[in-house]
This record gives sequence, C-alpha cells and structure tokens, in this order.
Amino acid sequence: MNPKTLQYLMGHSDIGVTLNTYTPLGLEDSEDELRRLEDLKNARKELERAQREKPVSQKMFKAISRIVILKAL
Repeated sequence: MNPKTLQYLMGHSDIGVTLNTYTPLGLEDSEDELRRLEDLKNARKELERAQREKPVSQKMFKAISRIVILKAL
C-alpha cells in the first residue's frame, strides 16, 4: 500500500509516524536493497558502454560480411 494512503487512513499528521510504525526492516530487506543498487549500477555501466560504441553502417556491414565469407572459402 502506498505510504501516503496509509497515513491518511490511519489519521497520522506526519508520514514519519506511519513509516516508523508500519514499515518493518530487517537484514534481508537491506540485502535486497543492496542487490537492487548493484543491479542499477551494472545497468548504468552497460548503458554507458553501449552509448560509447558507434553503430556500424550498412555499407560497412556488407563489406565486413564479404570479407568473412571470402575467408571462409
């Protein structure tokens, strides 16, 4: 449930009261969040790597394909 909705339903004037009362946090929760942060970091690195790579033009692709085919013969 959205914390703000719960805050409204419970009549809390401060979201901190709602979060401190109804949000359990344990070691497993912390580990899950750390994994999610690591996944985000890896996804950002992959995106940066992909943005640095320049796409091959169709003309260049055909030329490379011909060379590969000729070497295979």
